[in-house]
Amino acid sequence: MTIFKALANDKRLAILQWLKEPAKHFTSNHCDVSKDGVCVGLIEEKIGLSQSTVSQYLMLLHQAGLITMERRGQWTFCKRNEKTMKAFLTELKKF
Repeated sequence: MTIFKALANDKRLAILQWLKEPAKHFTSNHCDVSKDGVCVGLIEEKIGLSQSTVSQYLMLLHQAGLITMERRGQWTFCKRNEKTMKAFLTELKKF
């Protein structure tokens, strides 16, 4: 299952945690991180990994449905997909 693979890395878990309360972890001069999402560049700065590694991590989180990614101009904004997170946790509780 893609969700389990996405959650099997401490850096990807950190990204999900930061996106849960984006205003607490990120500041931006060109967007409202709580409303618009967090720019990929801000995530790259915070996590301290290469751009290609962060892109791979975000793509896996996106493919698993755990985040949404929206391209606007030169920026790509990420948000947690709370609907998927809730559904996953509900299913997990059944075990």
